Formats: sequence, C-alpha cells, structure tokens
Amino acid sequence: MASMSYLSVIERYHEYETLVHELLESILTGMSDTQLFADTGKAIKVFSEVAARYPFVELMYLLDNAGRQISPNLALINQQVKLLSVGESPDRSQRPYYLNVRDKTGTQITQPYLSNASGQLCLSASLALTLPTGQKGYVVVDINLTRLIEFMMGDSTRRKVTPLFKAVYALLVAGLFVIVAVLMLITTRDIWHLLVLGSDLQHDSLKPFGIIIFITLALAVFDLGKTILEEEVLMHKDIFRHSSTRRTITRFISTILIAISIEALLTMFKASLGEIEYLQSAILMMLAVVGLLIALGLYVYLGAKAEMLLTHNQNFKGKQG
Repeated sequence: MASMSYLSVIERYHEYETLVHELLESILTGMSDTQLFADTGKAIKVFSEVAARYPFVELMYLLDNAGRQISPNLALINQQVKLLSVGESPDRSQRPYYLNVRDKTGTQITQPYLSNASGQLCLSASLALTLPTGQKGYVVVDINLTRLIEFMMGDSTRRKVTPLFKAVYALLVAGLFVIVAVLMLITTRDIWHLLVLGSDLQHDSLKPFGIIIFITLALAVFDLGKTILEEEVLMHKDIFRHSSTRRTITRFISTILIAISIEALLTMFKASLGEIEYLQSAILMMLAVVGLLIALGLYVYLGAKAEMLLTHNQNFKGKQG
C-alpha cells in the first residue's frame, strides 16, 4: 500500500482527463477575481477557502502581462496557507502555464510534469483576467496530481490510515520471518545430527525426508511473508482495479501450490521406499494440486476477461459522454 507510482498516476490521469479538466476549470473560475491583484489579504482568503475544500491545491501565484510573477507564492504546507517570498519578480514567461494562456481565453491546463518544489507530479492551471488598467493578469494554480486522483476516487481518507495498515502488516510479516528462522534452526540441528550419526541411517532411511519437510515449510512461510510484505507494504496496490486483487490472490495460491507439490512428491518418494500407506495420501495431494491449478487458471482467465469487458464499457461510455 505504498503511494501511487508515477505510472499509476499518469494512467489514471489519462483515464479521467476530461473530468480532471472540468474540475480544475470550475475551481479556477470560481476563485479568480481582479481584486486578487490589488489586495494580498483577499488573495490569502480566497486561496485558504479553496485549499480547505480541495486539499490537492498546493500553490497559487499571480503573473503580470509580461509573465513576471507579481505576488508571493501562496502555498499550502501542513494544511496551513503560508506566504513564500520568491525574490524580485521572477520571469515565468517561458513556462507552459503562461505560454498556454497568453493568447487564449478560458482556463488552460498543462500536461503533467514534475514540480521543482515538491518533486511530485503536478498540473498547472492558469486563467487570464482583464485588470481595471486594461492590462492582462494571470492567476496560476499548481495542483498535486496524486492527491487530485485520490480525491476524485474517494481514496483520501483511506490514505490517512495507510501508515497504520502498513505497520500491522509489517508486524505480521516479522512474526512469519521469526517462524522461518525457528524452522531453519530446527533444520540445521537435524542436518548436524544426520551428519554426526550418518552410520545409523540404515535404520532410519526416512530421516532426510523430515528435514526436507521442514525446509519446504520454511520456504512456504517465507514466500508467504515476502508476498504480504511486497503487496501490502512496499508496492502500491490499486484497490479500485481488479487486477491488483487478482495478482495478490494468484501469488498467494502459487505459494500454496508449490508447497503442496513438494510435499506430495516427498510423500510419493516415501511410498516408493516401501511405506505403502503413504501412497493414497500422495495421490490425493497430487489431485489437490491439479484441482487448485485448474481453479487458479479459471480464476485468472475469467477475472482478466471481466476486467477487459469492464474497461471496454467504461471507455465506450466515456466516448458517448
């Protein structure tokens, strides 16, 4: 449940690009007022109200007709609006948010880019206003694209408690790794006894199989812990996509399949060494592996097909809209 990757953010942006532009146009149109250029207090008040409603709005500043910044940066930092000095009227005339709007009317929105200030993906929305002097002024707002996507998908609240979820998963994985360490210690002890008492193997030819069982169990538990750690702590998991859940279930069932397959093979070896009572158990475990494999294949196939149909229907509705 790590933060959304840049690829995921860009993918979601292109999926909802029209809706994103409509939202930003309505925000910028509602907050734009020529009084912002004459009264810094008014600008702070307007930006504070917008930032309270839309936490993805990170920065607002004003440009003059030539593209020079004529206001401090109004930044949202830790849910508080702060004024950040930018020096002596820096020139923004070569920036896309100025070039896009200079000879156009209405709100103009850039393509996603990496912000120099935060290092995060962002958008800049700009709108030209005609001032009382007859000159043009430009209102520019920077948007954190990741937070915008989360806001539009209703995922902001869940993200606030994500650190708690990650801590719990990390604790559970640590417990699994402790179990792996204990199993490996038992295995090491048994291997040592096997080497020291090697001459007695003729009386207990199945002793090595017990060691292999412990190693296999340690492998299965470790693989399970690794899967949980990667899926729930280290990697971003998009709960709104069926493919994410399908990936997790596939990896989990694959771990179980490997463990059961190895145990079935070991049981079959025991039967071949004369322990006939293990034969039926080995056959049943092999059949269980085949059944799980067929069920997993059907699940992956049907899940992928359902998601493909869902995506096709969403794209079709988007084109119709």
